[in-house]
Amino acid sequence: MKTVYDAAEIAQAVDRLAERIAADYRGKPLLVLGVLKGALCFTSDLARALASKAGGPTELLVDYLCVERYGPRGEAGGPPRLAMDCSLPVGDRHTLLVDGIVDRGQTLAFLRALLERRGPASLRSCALFEKPARREEGVRIDYAGLPLPNRFVIGYGLDYKEDYRNLPYLAELREGQTV
Repeated sequence: MKTVYDAAEIAQAVDRLAERIAADYRGKPLLVLGVLKGALCFTSDLARALASKAGGPTELLVDYLCVERYGPRGEAGGPPRLAMDCSLPVGDRHTLLVDGIVDRGQTLAFLRALLERRGPASLRSCALFEKPARREEGVRIDYAGLPLPNRFVIGYGLDYKEDYRNLPYLAELREGQTV
């Protein structure tokens, strides 16, 4: 297994993203919506980093929603569906959609369309990791952290069969490998 980004590199990327987001939402309230389960670690770290930035959002609310992409027999890659909605209303709020990784872009496109129908004051997206080579949907990532090669990665919230989310770094997992 090969480390792609270590914990220090991830922390630096989170801080860089928080600086940009805080500057853009200076003096405004902000609702941060994390996409479960992959963005759990990132959303928490980003929210803490945003709260530490002087002159950032005046109010910072954090909520989560969950999207699943499994077919009728449990195979991955089906169309996105909302498995759990956020509990806070999005209407008339500046909203930041936070995902751990944007791969093909289908989940982000699905969530943007869903949330735009709810009438947010603004809607932007943030992803810590992105795989531009695999993008199928023409989605815009307003705040992108770190690029990834077209490899299967685990750690920092990203999993393989629900395992490895707890790793503090991001690693490439090849078939037949274990941590």
